[in-house]
Amino acid sequence: MKIKYNRVSTIGQTGNRFTADKDVYDRILLDKISGSIPFKDRPQAKELVRLVENGLVTQLVVEEFSRLGRNTGDVITTIQWLDEKGINVVIRNLGLQSRPEGNRNPIWKMVSTIMSSLYEMELENIKERTMVGRMVFVQNGGRLGRPSGSRENDQFFLKKKTNLVALNCLKKGMTIREASKVAKISVSTVLKIKKLSAIT
Repeated sequence: MKIKYNRVSTIGQTGNRFTADKDVYDRILLDKISGSIPFKDRPQAKELVRLVENGLVTQLVVEEFSRLGRNTGDVITTIQWLDEKGINVVIRNLGLQSRPEGNRNPIWKMVSTIMSSLYEMELENIKERTMVGRMVFVQNGGRLGRPSGSRENDQFFLKKKTNLVALNCLKKGMTIREASKVAKISVSTVLKIKKLSAIT
């Protein structure tokens, strides 16, 4: 079975990579979820794992290395697991395959490690620029967080978009940590949501 897997951060995210691939696949799996979620914790990735474990997948196609994990460690763990299963992994933006025609590509391990490291370095650079930007903002008199003296009532708090996502997760039986990951909010915020909504 030939599978195409992709991940986007938002439902409305688009781009040339979604239309440029004209190849035919047995299944196309798309996760609409934050890249901060580990690969095997993503809903559609879980379906991919199931198919792989059942021996139904021979080739997995992704647009780029970063789709296979949330950081270098996760990407490397994922591609090593796929390699152990004998899956030919195709990285479209590089034209790179791990097992072309069933034979292991000798440069695959080297290139995959380098590329996943570059993606993580790029992410760290973005985080660092964001942090520096906040520091400059504060040093120039700016203020982060809620305006001083403002308060929000419990109903307003529970109706926030991310908090509603977490609330729905809790109602479906997810753990506090799982709801935190899905909604992309802190564990303490999910605990507050659980307490205010009286979910047992």
